[in-house]
Amino acid sequence: MCRPRSGRSAVTGTDTAGAPDPERGTLDKAAGENFPVAPFFLPRAWRTDLMAVYGFARLVDDIGDGDLAPGGADARLLGVPAEDAEDRLRLLDAFEADLERVFSGEPRHPLLRRLGPTVRRCSLTPEPFLGLIAANRQDQLVKRYETYDDLLAYCELSANPVGRLVLGVTGTSSPERIRLSDAICTALQIVEHLQDVAEDLGRDRIYLPAQDMKRFHVQEADLATKTAGASVRALVAYEAQRARGLLNEGAPLVGSVHGRLKLLLAGFVAGGRAAIHAIAAAEYDVLPGPPKPGKLQLLREAGVTLRGKG
Repeated sequence: MCRPRSGRSAVTGTDTAGAPDPERGTLDKAAGENFPVAPFFLPRAWRTDLMAVYGFARLVDDIGDGDLAPGGADARLLGVPAEDAEDRLRLLDAFEADLERVFSGEPRHPLLRRLGPTVRRCSLTPEPFLGLIAANRQDQLVKRYETYDDLLAYCELSANPVGRLVLGVTGTSSPERIRLSDAICTALQIVEHLQDVAEDLGRDRIYLPAQDMKRFHVQEADLATKTAGASVRALVAYEAQRARGLLNEGAPLVGSVHGRLKLLLAGFVAGGRAAIHAIAAAEYDVLPGPPKPGKLQLLREAGVTLRGKG
């Protein structure tokens, strides 16, 4: 439902010759996400389409984060010369050009060829895909966010398009559902940022609003320590509460649908709530690494969400 998590190690697929398979390696990362990508209980057609959307979103994030498989296979598939294979903006430009071919021709990359039937079957438009590319371009140019509103504007590009694509794939999009979905996706993106403070800092990125850091007397150096001090913990708790509020705001989306889609959307909300619970259980010390919820907590939150509580 939200943007795939960055920096996650993947099971690297191989082709029949033993060489890295960029398509399989990217899709295999679904198992490590915070949220269910295409669970078994969904209709096969939905699972196929959701995995196609996931493949696009995961690959564009891997380009933006410099996490492509070694060897330059993705760059070659996109027609990027070997000397530019490490140039993320050049790769994003080539990826956007290949996206255009999804709508008007034959794309080069196998993950975009996989996306083509989904786009046609579900009548998807280019805008959500372009938003995800724009978010990754922004990541190359913007490393800090001054205000919470600035961060929300980033989430509008980096996270909300994925929820809109889920609604498009399942044929359930409406203005009100999009509004609720946006709240959920923004919340999930903020939760991811909280889990990954240390990892993001290693990439010279900070997604904690500078105004909030000043309010809680947090300096950038405080984020580079092995464990969080009281000021950092207070800041993380504050941002986690904001994310919880957004999840609660968007949660009525679950009750607006029925059947297996209701289970899927409940899983998204429950994943966010369980992650916030894990952060709280770690006493808001996210610097040693991302606090991860257990399966029992996920199931508990899913039950609460399906009952319309929480």
